[in-house]
Formats: sequence, C-alpha cells, structure tokens
Amino acid sequence: MNFALILFLLLVASGVLWFFDRFHARKQRAANAPAPWWVEYGASFFPVILVVFGLRSFVVEPFKIPSGSMIPTLLVGDFILVKKWSYGIRLPVINKKIIDVGLPQRGDVMVFRYPADPSLDYIKRVVGLPGDRVEYLDKRLTINGEAVPLAEAGSYLHPDRLYYSPQFTEKLGAVEHSLLIEREAPAFIPQVMNFPQRESCTYTNRGVACTVPPGHYFVLGDNRDASADSRVWGFVPEENIVGKAFFIWFNFNDMKRIGGFH
Repeated sequence: MNFALILFLLLVASGVLWFFDRFHARKQRAANAPAPWWVEYGASFFPVILVVFGLRSFVVEPFKIPSGSMIPTLLVGDFILVKKWSYGIRLPVINKKIIDVGLPQRGDVMVFRYPADPSLDYIKRVVGLPGDRVEYLDKRLTINGEAVPLAEAGSYLHPDRLYYSPQFTEKLGAVEHSLLIEREAPAFIPQVMNFPQRESCTYTNRGVACTVPPGHYFVLGDNRDASADSRVWGFVPEENIVGKAFFIWFNFNDMKRIGGFH
C-alpha cells in the first residue's frame, strides 16, 4: 500500500472541497445556513491532512521495524522516526530530489525503497559510498583496502528466542555500532539475485567483493548472518533513498528502548 499516494489523494480531495466551500458554496447559501455534511466534514479535514502530509513528506516519517536484520541496533517492533531532509528535499509520492542538502555517510542507518520492489521500504546501514571498493570476505569488512575496525563485545541474548549470538563493535567512519556475527554460519552468500550492475561484484566461497557504481550505495544489516542486503540484491540507487533513521519513539514490548540509537 502506497500510503503517501493515499494521503496525497485525500489532501487533493479535501482541498477541493475546502476551496469550493470557501470561495463558492458559502456565498450561495442563505445567511447562517449550515453547509451540507459532505462539504463540512470534507473541508474541515483539509488543514489537518495538509499538516500531516507536509510533516511526513518533508520533515519526519514514522516506520515500524518488521524484521530482525538490524539486531542489535533495531529490534522487531521498534517504531522509529526518519529525517526526510537529511539527504535532500524530495517531492512526495514520486520521491524526486529537488534540493540537495546532504549525502549518506558510512555508518548511517538509512531507509530506502527496496530496489527489487520499490513499493517496499527497507532499512540498513550504509557501508559503501559511490566508487568504494567493498569486500566482505570471511565475515570481515574491508573498504578501499582497509579493514574496518572490529572488536569482540561479549554475547547478545535474543529475548524472543532465548539464545546467545556473538556480539561485536564496528567503527564505520565516526560511527561505532554493535553487530552480530554467527561463527557457525557459512561465509559464502546464498541465493544471490540477478541485480543491475552485478558485474561490479565478484562472489566466491569466502564472500563478496564489489565496486560501488556512481550514484549508488552498498548497505548491510547489523545482524550480518540474518540480513538480505546489498550482498544479495545489489546496490541502492540514489533515487530510492527515503531518509536517515535517527530515533526510536516507541516499542510496545520494551519502553526502555525509547531514545536514540547508533
């Protein structure tokens, strides 16, 4: 369901009723005569829908985390906010950038339209920028020939399944974050899709090495062995970017999760 399109259509419909009532119908009614119910209700919703549409399109947009691919940073059921202006001002519905503001940086947690099905929104961590050489071999990340700092950080208890995973800290640029790597899981990438510009990647039984094309980004989930990401379905085009995730505003199962994340 394209909620942005539905909201836009409601905005147009209520706006037409508001303008019709304000500049035409009101002048035709007798003094103190009530407006028809369909005009009154439709026109009264217009200011509310206009505010919601403006905030959601240009300021912040709420999302709910549906999967565990970003554990331990984001858990299933986290409600997050996404800055819509971080990577440029875009026209609603068609997502076309009209004003440049900034670009994704390594370590950012980014929401984007899934390249294989743009009707779906995905969230991953930005790892590779345009032109970068990204290698994920033997479960170690290297960018432009330099190994990304990685340190063991104990174990992570999955609260829903009651088992432990090895936890690590990784530093991407100025961002230090936690991630999970399962030692027993194989290093090779299963079920790789035939994505655009796949020739930029080389797959072996050790993992994958890619050169990020211009205007694209390479993203990974923090739950490295339980994430379908750029290793599987390819690069994120710049035009698919939605915004930068920055705040957890609710979680029904754990109120202590409310707040920022890295």
